[in-house]
Amino acid sequence: MTEAVHVEVLGRVAVLTLSRPESGNAIDLDMADSLRRAVLACAADDAVRALLLTGQGRAFCVGGDVKAFAAAGAAASALVETLTASLHTAIARLGRMDKPLVTAINGAAAGAGFGLAILGDVALAARSAKFAMAYGAIGLTPDGGATWLLPRLVGLRQAQRLALTGERIDADEAERIGLISAVVDDATLKDEALALARSLAEGPRQAFAHTRALLHQSLSNGLETQLEREARDIAKAIAGPEGQEGIAAFVARRGADFSRL
Repeated sequence: MTEAVHVEVLGRVAVLTLSRPESGNAIDLDMADSLRRAVLACAADDAVRALLLTGQGRAFCVGGDVKAFAAAGAAASALVETLTASLHTAIARLGRMDKPLVTAINGAAAGAGFGLAILGDVALAARSAKFAMAYGAIGLTPDGGATWLLPRLVGLRQAQRLALTGERIDADEAERIGLISAVVDDATLKDEALALARSLAEGPRQAFAHTRALLHQSLSNGLETQLEREARDIAKAIAGPEGQEGIAAFVARRGADFSRL
């Protein structure tokens, strides 16, 4: 547990909650470093098989702490470099770790919070959630992985619209363009996200890890390269304990039990 990011392990799911509700969970140095430490610890913990990321209060995350940037004056550039070093380490680990990530977007997601929100393998948003890149309005360029994620999720044309106009969209629009996975009622967001994370935590961890990697590689690989990697990974999977359990369960007409593997 840290002051700025609360970590709670519920069975095999680690719930990470951004916890600066009085500032809309704006990311300052403490939160960026807290998130980095929490993510690295959870990613390395074999007892944790899925992560859930959400925010405390009415906002998911409104982005960087602009007031702190203003207060830093001439040292703002150095401050941002230090902050993004921690934040981007956390984001890279969340993206590349060998366990799935669910994001529960409970309110406004802007700036770096926008990138964190859409990072989930499954991104669930409350009906009240709002999304905005919001960088241009204060003369800044995007961070938090948004320029890598956004074109992959919604295509270049929609990415250009959102990044350059700073347009704020609601959860229904975000779902329509493929920015998020689904919209759920505000009152049930946490329960539905946790149930999903628990379901993923009971799944085949190694198969999920390789599936995540294949999807990330797909847009930079040619067809033949991707086919070769798919063939390699499925051959390895079928020989491993998860593949053996899955096939045995299918033949026996029972549910597969990956929890002990």
